[in-house]
Amino acid sequence: MKRIKNLFQIIFLTMLLSSCKTSINYDNPKINSEENIIENTNSEKTRLEVKFSCAEDGISEYLDDGWIILKEDAQEKICTWKSVPATKDCDMEKDKGCKITTPDKIGEEKIYLLEK
Repeated sequence: MKRIKNLFQIIFLTMLLSSCKTSINYDNPKINSEENIIENTNSEKTRLEVKFSCAEDGISEYLDDGWIILKEDAQEKICTWKSVPATKDCDMEKDKGCKITTPDKIGEEKIYLLEK
């Protein structure tokens, strides 16, 4: 009885293992030539988002490097902050609770979407 049971287990295991196949797709040829690889790398475009704030302008470096501006956006941004007393008789050095932080200089943040 044990031999028959072991025989069925072996047969079942061999059927299970032999039924698995590897799937090979012969329709798509392999690309091994260097010309195709160069064409694929040239057809891929790289995008980059760059931000410049508060009178910084470094976009000319990117343009000189061959980047093209796809989209340009500008937003208002606070460049610096200053501390002011909350009341006239407030001493900011002694009493830190009466100090208020307010925007000092407001500038512009430019956001560029570049493509190469």
